[in-house]
Amino acid sequence: MRFASHRDIARVLERALRRARVPVAFSAGFSPHPKISYTGAAPTGVASEAEYCEITLAEPMDPEELRQRLDDALPQGIDVLEVVPAVGGLADRLEASEWRIELPGVAPDDAAAAVAAFLAAEQVEVERVTKKGRRRFDARSAVFLLDVDRRAATEQQETYAILRLIVRHTIPAVRPDDVVTGLRQIAGLAPQSSTRMTRLAQGPLDEDAGTIADPLAADDAASGAGAAVVSAHAGSAEARSGSGNVSAPQGL
Repeated sequence: MRFASHRDIARVLERALRRARVPVAFSAGFSPHPKISYTGAAPTGVASEAEYCEITLAEPMDPEELRQRLDDALPQGIDVLEVVPAVGGLADRLEASEWRIELPGVAPDDAAAAVAAFLAAEQVEVERVTKKGRRRFDARSAVFLLDVDRRAATEQQETYAILRLIVRHTIPAVRPDDVVTGLRQIAGLAPQSSTRMTRLAQGPLDEDAGTIADPLAADDAASGAGAAVVSAHAGSAEARSGSGNVSAPQGL
């Protein structure tokens, strides 16, 4: 499902919520719509194991029951991994993303040399086509970590490089394909076939550890303190989803 758009995934989720009979709250006005908020949706063409959304409920519901019912109603390839009651906004917690970038036909040593050149540069300007035309921006400044994952050995290890990328969520957003473009521009790195990109995590950035923390940790802690269900008033639930290499590219 990596080539489904965010709008496609949003429609799938809304239909699944109806099938699962989840009491979703709706906005007021002439054209009410379900109160679902998507944060940090991945771009079309990538896989993801860590997509999040916030769903406002019209009445309380046990988080695990919601997770199970929604997971059962979604198509294969979109899995709901966790649902917790929200204790605050989610957007501010999604500071960075970790990506796995697979480069077929690229030797790990060549990838390492390109990575070193990229990181040594003060700026790496790339160009992307947007709805408003072509836009140039610096892809280097948002990159917190970029290295060759030599632990991910494969049978094609001599000609198959795998990169680990941690990129801050900035404006404009720097996507993993922008980094691949930068590697090509600065070091001539060119995969022989389509690059596979998978988001492994997104959340608060722990700069000391060089890792992404769990954005739902605060909500999990609140649940452990007794908030086992969504508030009796209209409240929000946060859902985390993903599934291996065929998980949803956007939304859930």
